[in-house]
Amino acid sequence: MKRFFLWLILLPILLFILLQAYFLLQICWWVKFNPSSTSFMRQQLSVLQEKNPDARLQHKWVPYNKISNNLKRAVIASEDDSFVDHDGVDWEAMQKAYEKNQKKGKVVSGGSTITQQLAKNLFLSGQRSYLRKGQELIVTYMLELCMDKERILEIYLNVVEWGVGVFGAEAASQHYYGISAAALGPAQAARLAVMLPKPRYFDKNTGSAYLQRRSEMILKRMNSAELP
Repeated sequence: MKRFFLWLILLPILLFILLQAYFLLQICWWVKFNPSSTSFMRQQLSVLQEKNPDARLQHKWVPYNKISNNLKRAVIASEDDSFVDHDGVDWEAMQKAYEKNQKKGKVVSGGSTITQQLAKNLFLSGQRSYLRKGQELIVTYMLELCMDKERILEIYLNVVEWGVGVFGAEAASQHYYGISAAALGPAQAARLAVMLPKPRYFDKNTGSAYLQRRSEMILKRMNSAELP
């Protein structure tokens, strides 16, 4: 009986350790090799195929130097202006998000950095909970340990969602402007960056007044964004 209870305690710990080892091995592989898809991409494809079995994602990987610096600066300015300086987590932003969640009585904000968003997209579900947030933090530090900031930003820009079935900078540039990610101008880049928190909504509401106002604000802040 004691052995049974011991296994009840040890088995979850062992499974947790194995899961972290799996995540770490995947991240080490992606230091040199590009991920073909992410957990979040596969989830969204499954949702689209429930309505249309022939549905496919719009996605094409492009290297870091084939993505406009305008987009890199815009995304950093909009999503994570201390990206090059922090160790993967902006604790001040997380504290503000926690206080906001306490007031709302539910998880409505995560205070996530670009690295945290990448951790979530690569491995985790879109469900918001403190348990998932904890796993996200572990993967975040794995990413920062194994990769430099340039590689983290390169992967992020290639896998982040930018609309209904639209993933990555190249697909987004083609979808919204009919040009390559390398050719994005400052205003176009700012607009794409602002879409990131709610890409499916803005895909269907491209004339949003908020989108226009926020894009103009990010456009003014882009020059101060530091690139890795």
